Amino acid sequence: MVIHTEGRSADPRETCRAAYHGGMPDGPLVLQTEPLDDEATTWLRDRCRLVACRTDDPGFQALLAEAEGLVVRTYTIVDAQLLAAAPRLRVVGRAGVGLDNIDVEECRQRGIAVVSTPDANTQAVVEYVLALLCDALRPRAALDHAVSEEEWRRLRTEIVGQRQLDECTLGILGLGRIGRRLAEVARAIGMRVLFNDLLPIDPSARHGAVPVPVEALFERSDVLSVHVDGRASNRHFVGEALLRRLRPNSVLINTSRGFVIDPHALAAFLKDHSSALALLDVHEREPFTDRDPLLPLPNAHLFPHLASRTATATRNMSWVVREVWEVLKNGQASRH
Repeated sequence: MVIHTEGRSADPRETCRAAYHGGMPDGPLVLQTEPLDDEATTWLRDRCRLVACRTDDPGFQALLAEAEGLVVRTYTIVDAQLLAAAPRLRVVGRAGVGLDNIDVEECRQRGIAVVSTPDANTQAVVEYVLALLCDALRPRAALDHAVSEEEWRRLRTEIVGQRQLDECTLGILGLGRIGRRLAEVARAIGMRVLFNDLLPIDPSARHGAVPVPVEALFERSDVLSVHVDGRASNRHFVGEALLRRLRPNSVLINTSRGFVIDPHALAAFLKDHSSALALLDVHEREPFTDRDPLLPLPNAHLFPHLASRTATATRNMSWVVREVWEVLKNGQASRH
């Protein structure tokens, strides 16, 4: 949030302090760098000195030196440099699932707890994947005016889905919480489901999905959905070698991390296979620029990181504030 301070105190912390309302005058200071659900913000504000302050606000660094808690979402980078400027910090709360933007090991070495909301957006992401898939396989047209009988017949003749979901094999790269829920839903609507994961998955947790080597996953899937974590070894994991194994009319969906897919290799594949389709909700750089190699391709559809954007998921993620307060109050929480 940006608060204009013309004519106000020259204190460099004033920009951020203007966002403070209520709370405990002598309680621990917590910085909130990105928006949360209002109810969760109010709940935490009633228990501590909560200040909404972006990292590029003039007062951020001064307040960071005093902060005992930090609540972030996706775009605040909590690295060694930031942590060095926060000597009193006791807990970092990530309102979300992945911890890609947080140096967890550095936090651990400094005795700082890291808490998050691992299952907060599972349903939202799965619904989003299915929505993308239905858009890809079931073309449709809404009419905003009456049409002639001839036009009506033309539309019904030309707008035809070439594949039904129950005729497709879904491949899931990464069978974690979201991957498992997606497998369950896909099986329920009749899809065959394959998966590949680094870890062994108990058969009772697979929801009928069949494990296969990663090469077979790419070769045998009509639709391939990526759901892997943010470990460094996953950078460009989906590169030329795996992409060339995809079927020429495959649908590739990524709602996990943008850097998992090599954009130049994917662009080359899509140029060579006009019937293939990539639906990408996450990107190596966000926001992407007009120099992104995928942007001009008609069979690459780029979305602005919307998979978890439901009111319910936002509320669920925002309640990481409970864990943050638990650490500040008792020094205990489910830590990473």
